Amino acid sequence: MRNATTFDGIDHAIIERLSQDGRLSNTELARSVGLTPAPCLRRVQRLERDGVISGYRAVIDPVAAGRGFEVIVSVEITLSDAQTVAEFETAVIAFDEVVEARRLLGVPDYFLRINVADVNAFERFTMEKLTRLPAVSRVISHQTMRVLKSLA
Repeated sequence: MRNATTFDGIDHAIIERLSQDGRLSNTELARSVGLTPAPCLRRVQRLERDGVISGYRAVIDPVAAGRGFEVIVSVEITLSDAQTVAEFETAVIAFDEVVEARRLLGVPDYFLRINVADVNAFERFTMEKLTRLPAVSRVISHQTMRVLKSLA
């Protein structure tokens, strides 16, 4: 991966524009950053090759997809040996309801972002899946009232 300090202003502009709209055509992107299409494409390909641009994806509206009830869950686990951590993480990322999982320094051990249809679906997820994982010792839920900013 390239060091961020080696980027020039055009690289930063390309990254910014693509983070706002990953579906821009190369021609539109080139025009917006002040390049012709061929050098713009070479820069994008270099950023992809260097791992700066790691992929493209669709951003799904959770309400439209029937998963408008979002809860941030903090999880503490009982053991922190490598096998327990690996098993917990493998199980958590396999749950469809978990749209983001972060291992943290300190307490709690994890933050999970859960998207489900409603409070009943969240209760089922918590009781039938999350708290049944052997390592889980404590779960604290924080319901999202409104998303103010999201990079996703």
